[in-house]
Amino acid sequence: MTQKVNRPLRVLVAKVGLDGHDRGAKVIATALRDAGMEVIYTGLRQTPEMVVNAALQEDVDAIGISILSGAHMTVFPKVVALMKEKGMDDVLLTGGGIIPEEDMQELNAMGVGKLFAPGTPTMEIAGYIANWVSTHRNF
Repeated sequence: MTQKVNRPLRVLVAKVGLDGHDRGAKVIATALRDAGMEVIYTGLRQTPEMVVNAALQEDVDAIGISILSGAHMTVFPKVVALMKEKGMDDVLLTGGGIIPEEDMQELNAMGVGKLFAPGTPTMEIAGYIANWVSTHRNF
């Protein structure tokens, strides 16, 4: 994985809402660390406001939301709106979980990056983040 930046990419991994299943988020966080990224894991039961504020404070390049609760059509648009409000236009919002394909397409049209289904190889996710950041972030 090639990066144009001279520092590790910073990724915030979050679980939003009442979804208490965090094994996938922890697997992704570990895989991104193994790929050389700095990962901030927020833990369970975060609000969209908490996630965006943490991302601002940590100066992240990407936010990854893991969602299995079915609330993706509420959570992602709220995070997108908060990111726009805070001027975070050069921060990737991505994620994964149990999200139907048609919902993924609608979320992509709203500005959410690629969304990943369970079973996606972790190196594919790490590569997507690295490529997006090297293309969209100015260092």
